[in-house]
Amino acid sequence: MIRAIKSAFLAFSCLCAPVALSSVAHAADLSTYVDEGDASVCNMPAVLSRITSRFDHQVHNVPNLPDVAITDFSRIHLHRSLPASERWPIARHYCGATVTLSDGRDRDIWYLIEEGQGLASIGDNVEFCVSGFDRWMVYNGGCRVLR
Repeated sequence: MIRAIKSAFLAFSCLCAPVALSSVAHAADLSTYVDEGDASVCNMPAVLSRITSRFDHQVHNVPNLPDVAITDFSRIHLHRSLPASERWPIARHYCGATVTLSDGRDRDIWYLIEEGQGLASIGDNVEFCVSGFDRWMVYNGGCRVLR
């Protein structure tokens, strides 16, 4: 029963995320300016929900990863922002945080939000790397690509 409710919630979140991300991004006009101290783009519920869901998928489908889940995000910060321009048409926001896992350990997480790069260019794309969980070195050693 709980698993069915969780699945329904995740499905609903995935359907609503592109709409929520698009409206927030346009309302704040993030493509033209982001204050480096402002982490609001990094702590949007749809972004954090997508990371949590995809991390759950990762630990269940990549061999030899511990069976843990993200239970909390803390110290969320925006550490770099590249606004859209003629030369670089996709706005990118590089974020960092600390996640608490279900085993009680804290890990660093680095993630990238690319505006307008979601499925069929609807919504935003989110790439993430949890320190110690990039088994296949997709984001280079220590999540370096997303830092």
